[in-house]
Amino acid sequence: MPAGLLVRLRPAGPWRIGPATGARNRADAIYHSDTLYAAITCAMRDLGFLEPWLRETAEAPSSAVRFTSCYPFQRKTLFVVPPKSLWPPLPSARLRYRGARFVAMPFLEALLGDEPIDETRWLVDGASECLMPSDRNEGPFRTTVRTSAAVDRLNPAAVEPHHAAGIEFSPGCGLWFMATFADDDARRRWVDPVCAALTLLADTGFGGKRTSGWGACERPEFFDGDLKGMLPSARWDDAAEGERGWWLLSLFTPSEHDAVDWRRGHYGAVTRGGRMTTGQLKRSGTMVEEGSVLVCPEAPTGNARNVAPDGAPHPVYRAGFAVSIPIALRPTQVPS
Repeated sequence: MPAGLLVRLRPAGPWRIGPATGARNRADAIYHSDTLYAAITCAMRDLGFLEPWLRETAEAPSSAVRFTSCYPFQRKTLFVVPPKSLWPPLPSARLRYRGARFVAMPFLEALLGDEPIDETRWLVDGASECLMPSDRNEGPFRTTVRTSAAVDRLNPAAVEPHHAAGIEFSPGCGLWFMATFADDDARRRWVDPVCAALTLLADTGFGGKRTSGWGACERPEFFDGDLKGMLPSARWDDAAEGERGWWLLSLFTPSEHDAVDWRRGHYGAVTRGGRMTTGQLKRSGTMVEEGSVLVCPEAPTGNARNVAPDGAPHPVYRAGFAVSIPIALRPTQVPS
């Protein structure tokens, strides 16, 4: 696993992460990797790094920097979307595994290592869909709906109420993600600009309703170095004997060089759309979702596609760079 950067974001208020449907009374709990790349790219523009950033990421055969999606954390516990090849486990009389969208890293360590699970130590928080330690009083976040009202400045009696859903975090909780670099030279060139871009975004905000103060966070926490050392509770299965699968922690768009065996593995797809800052609709596209386990001889790389509508003044890239972890493919994991 290459050297990288683990980042923790501690929100200072609610976050608006729009769902795929665009419904204002719904909110997603994953800040996806393509959206994170877009936000960082806008910050790179403001910091004066846009041209070299695009040249070495979206326009390069293999991106110098890649990001996972953002997942919840609670105190020192990191949560992540589990690998589809292992989830859900066998039915339990105590735990409703199918109700968990996010799973604590220590639980996955035991699951990947075929260790016995003490189910009394775990519970599924229905509000956040997190499988977490049973000694916690509440989950990392809750989805709430806030009501606002637009007032006509020329006619104060004209009021238009509206609703917006967002996620609000418990004390000591937030979102984490990883940035990986192609090599040490790429890390030296880009670790400081990436940290600067994220520090800027902490002030200006992530996601929707930023003009209302949503999406802001405290100064990001950066942990730089070997990713295995930064995540001691995760079982990195590099030494697994036999065939390996690649567990995606990011959204993924396959490149022409990715030799994925689509007849095998465990994967799902999502449709991604969105709008430009001008309000124009981007071209929608299908991406492989987080938690998918792909079968291919080498780690998937992915690419970025220009999704700008016809007549747009500049390209708009949707990043589908893969960040994946190798895990052993057991006989029961690969369908015949």
